Amino acid sequence: MRVEVPLRWGDLDAQGHVNNARYLDYLQDARADFLYGLGLDDLLGKGFVVDINQIEYRAPVFFSEVPLDADITVASVDPDSVVLAASLYQNEHEVAVARTKLSGYAVELRRRRPLPDRAREVFASMVTVVEPLRQIEWVPMDDHAKVSSMRVRWSDLDAYDHVNNAIIFDYVQEGRITFTAAPLRGTDETSEFDNLWFLARQDAWYLNPIVFRKKPYIVRTGVAHIGRTSVTFSSQVDDPTTGTICARAAAVAVFADGQGIPTPLTPELREGLSQYHLGEPEPQ
Repeated sequence: MRVEVPLRWGDLDAQGHVNNARYLDYLQDARADFLYGLGLDDLLGKGFVVDINQIEYRAPVFFSEVPLDADITVASVDPDSVVLAASLYQNEHEVAVARTKLSGYAVELRRRRPLPDRAREVFASMVTVVEPLRQIEWVPMDDHAKVSSMRVRWSDLDAYDHVNNAIIFDYVQEGRITFTAAPLRGTDETSEFDNLWFLARQDAWYLNPIVFRKKPYIVRTGVAHIGRTSVTFSSQVDDPTTGTICARAAAVAVFADGQGIPTPLTPELREGLSQYHLGEPEPQ
C-alpha cells in the first residue's frame, strides 16, 4: 500500500536536510495511514507497541511542500507480532528502507498481549516476501562507554503515556553528541574541518517503557567498531533508579567530505574514538 507523508520545515537539521530521527516520524505517520486503510485504526489507540525499528538511510531528504511517498507491506506475522516493511521515496527516489516489529499491547495492563484475531487475519493475507536488513551487532556496555543524562520532556510521550518509539532515536542521538573530545566534535551530522558525518543505518530495540518524571534517565554510548570510513556505535538507555534497561540501539555513522563522499577516518579521529571502544581496543 502506498501512502503520502507530509514534511515539516522544523524537521530539518543544521545541514539543511531532515534529521535522521525524523524519518521514524514519517514511518509512524505512514503506518497510521496504512492501518486506517485496512480498517485496523483501533490498534493505534489500544493494541500496538513497537518492539524493534531498523532503518537504512539511502539518501538525504530535503524540505518540500510535496509529500514523501511510503510503500508499506507485511513481511511476517505470528500470533503475537507483525513485521512491516517500508520504503520512503522523495520525487520517486528511494531515501530509506525500514523494518518495524510491532506486538499486541494491552494499554490498561501496560503489557504485551497477542494480536487481535481480526488484525492477525488481515496481516496474514498480505504477507509479502521481503529481504531482511543486515543485522547490526550491538556490543554490551562497559566502563569505556560515555554516560550522559537524559530528562524526558512532556512532549516526548505518546497516547500510551510513555516515551514514543521515535523519540528514542533523539535520546541516542544526544548520547552520541556527548563525545566532546576535540577530534570527535561533530559525530552527529555537524561539520568540522570541512568534513561531516551521516548515518547509514540505525536500529533500536525497545525493552521497557520510559515514563515521564523529573529524575533523568541515562544514555550510555560506546564505540562497537571502527572501520576505514565508518564507526559503529552501541547505545543503551537505562533507568538509574531501578537499573532497568529501557532500550538499546546501534548506529553506523560514515565520515565524509564536504560533498558527502565517504573518506577515511583521520588518525586523530581514530585515536579519539578508541578511548570509547567497548571491550578490548581495536588495533590501530
